[in-house]
Amino acid sequence: MRVCEIFRSVQGEGRLTGTPSAFVRASGCNLRCAYCDTPYASWEPEGEDLSVENVVEQVERIEADHVVITGGEPMIFVEVVPLSAALRARGWHITIETAGTLYLPVACDLMSISPKMANSTPPEDDRGWAARHDRARHAPEVIRRLVAEYDYQVKFVVDRPDDCAEIEAYLAAMPEIARKRVFLMPQGTTAAALAEKAVWIEAYCRERALAFCPRRQIEWFGPARGT
Repeated sequence: MRVCEIFRSVQGEGRLTGTPSAFVRASGCNLRCAYCDTPYASWEPEGEDLSVENVVEQVERIEADHVVITGGEPMIFVEVVPLSAALRARGWHITIETAGTLYLPVACDLMSISPKMANSTPPEDDRGWAARHDRARHAPEVIRRLVAEYDYQVKFVVDRPDDCAEIEAYLAAMPEIARKRVFLMPQGTTAAALAEKAVWIEAYCRERALAFCPRRQIEWFGPARGT
């Protein structure tokens, strides 16, 4: 499994915000989001191939009760199945961060799903990523299976007010997703940009019985690696 970083930090998004955690960042992704804040795990994947045993050994050195397997997209690696099982067998709470485009039978206590909306599509380039991204980003049957089999949360990135209409249409087509488990979070890589969008996104969430999701890791650490 290709991994670009393993580190200790504090969860900055979703239900477990504020929880000290060990993060395992898989390097590689089947999508290319325009706003990706970890290009070293997607657009230009870095890292090295590590065995399950090696990853577990490194996590064991980190003082945390929670492990977050993130990316990139960890579900492109079949090794995430034995890795998640090995970590859970040792007593860690496992969160898996995924775009919900691929399914694997992982061991997971919280499936953190971030479906990608039209605002994620990158500009066209000579590798054809805009079309490839759009073909892959929406996999409703995968989402339905994940929310049926796991405790879950669903996080949407919001950049403009128009994005909210697309999210509402998505949720209307996916009644399996409970609104109380849905988080809207602002797009941005600076605390100032997040705060500006948070004003109207948080108000919208209150009106529509959705949860607002600040991106605390940006507020706390900025767009730095290892956070």
